[in-house]
Amino acid sequence: MNTDETLEALRGGLVVSCQAYPGEPMRDPGTMARVAESAALGGAAGIRAQGTADLSRIRSATPLPLIGLIKDGSEGVVITPTLDHALAVARTGAEVVALDATGRARPDGSTLAGIVRAVHEETGALVMADVATTEEGLAAEEAGADIVATTLAGHTPYTHRTEGPDLDLVGELSARLERPLVAEGRFDDPDQVARAFRRGAFAVVVGTAITHPITLTRRFVAASTHRG
Repeated sequence: MNTDETLEALRGGLVVSCQAYPGEPMRDPGTMARVAESAALGGAAGIRAQGTADLSRIRSATPLPLIGLIKDGSEGVVITPTLDHALAVARTGAEVVALDATGRARPDGSTLAGIVRAVHEETGALVMADVATTEEGLAAEEAGADIVATTLAGHTPYTHRTEGPDLDLVGELSARLERPLVAEGRFDDPDQVARAFRRGAFAVVVGTAITHPITLTRRFVAASTHRG
């Protein structure tokens, strides 16, 4: 799938994030591949996943566009923090490399523009810039990112965590960017997804509300009024 085909496949669609946290029973490449296949059967337009093992298994399990990343560390720049991480993601066959595109320093001293250029030149993959603010989104576009996503809104020390998705950020970025704006972060129900599209989102990523049974079970347990 070339870059134009990838973007067209994602346009107006739902991307399902298939990720499990360390130590959880579903933290297994085979399990994540089956979750991705299930999402595809449900009509997902693309898959977002992390870790080279998971990405490779998912790539062989479904032809849907794959947005890949590597999480490394627990604070600061965690999502695909270095150039080596970005290239490793692209080499799994993921059509899109997602990375932290905030203004924070990267552990290897690389720049966003430098990573974007290297990914384009060495692999031909697209780059998705995960940002937290309007300014970061505009800067990411200037640095050459192919897609901008609101993934990190509310996940940095300098941004407010909204209840539900930050639809104001979605609306502002979609109005000011020339490149596609993907809405991601704290989507809990289909109405929120519809609202994001009305605010100009090119695509919407949903993860926990679809693919994380531990969180879903806890919500129902918390709402229970009778036990035993």
